[in-house]
Amino acid sequence: MKLSQLADALDACLENGSPDTEINGIAGIEAAGPGDLTFVANPKYSALAKTTNASAVIVGLDFPAIGSAMLRSKNPYLAFAQAIKLFYEAPKYDPGIHATAVIHRSAKIGDNAHIGPYVVIDENVRLGKNAVLLAHVVIYRDAVIGDNFFAHAHAVVRESCRLGDNVTLQNGAVIGADGFGFAKDDAGRWHKIPQPQPAVLENDVEVQANSCIDRASVGETHISRGVKIDNLVQIGHGSRVGEDSLLAAQVGIAGSTEIGKKVILTGQVGVVGHCTVGDGAIVTPQSGVAGDIPAGAIVSGAPAVDHKLWLKYSALLSKLPEMARALRSKTK
Repeated sequence: MKLSQLADALDACLENGSPDTEINGIAGIEAAGPGDLTFVANPKYSALAKTTNASAVIVGLDFPAIGSAMLRSKNPYLAFAQAIKLFYEAPKYDPGIHATAVIHRSAKIGDNAHIGPYVVIDENVRLGKNAVLLAHVVIYRDAVIGDNFFAHAHAVVRESCRLGDNVTLQNGAVIGADGFGFAKDDAGRWHKIPQPQPAVLENDVEVQANSCIDRASVGETHISRGVKIDNLVQIGHGSRVGEDSLLAAQVGIAGSTEIGKKVILTGQVGVVGHCTVGDGAIVTPQSGVAGDIPAGAIVSGAPAVDHKLWLKYSALLSKLPEMARALRSKTK
């Protein structure tokens, strides 16, 4: 693809390069060579842009000029994602049902479905059109799933769960496993609390590998439109996650928690139950949320506090031994 065509496709402005330069592929900034397109969205990689061998670099509108051709974009990361789609074609799966699949006679399967080896679809399941279910996917009874569902191998949707259109489950994702609910009797023995209520995923949700969204004892566990959930995430029973929120790897959300819209929970964040994280809040890696977080806040630490305050805490940590020695010497 010529660089001029690429600029048009990405709604980017070509600068400092020939429109006829051929771009043949996509690569990271350090590995890129002639014929490759790369990008810079993180300022920490700005220096590498000056030495890259790529034929062109996607950069922001205010990025300083470099020797390579530049495609200036107001959102270089998104433009790079769109560029990948131009050069990479995802695997296609032809409609059909594998001979080893087990589908209950009461299940209703939409047009153009691809049902792979050893898939199990239980009674009264409703599955929309253009579904792709790869090997060993299991859909429990009474589940209702919209159009363009894509389930990778070993994904599971439990009984009565409801999924909207354009939902993707990566390998091993489990939707609607029992919530972690047990009541203790006078002898100290634990008794299981039934978890009959479903997990609900709205349109355009993606759940990545080995993550689990639990079902609830009352109400429902609800994941709103456009939410993206990374690998190894646990969402407890009865919790709700607002539209376009992002949950990174190993996030854990306890039961009955409210996560607002456009919230970002970064890696290994833990959120206790029965609290609220407001719209647009960001929780930095390995933080522990033990209470409500206001909308728009950026918090860090365990327990999580305002990020700027946490930076002050962190700056003091290395000085604590010296401060303790000074305090002890004054009290002698």
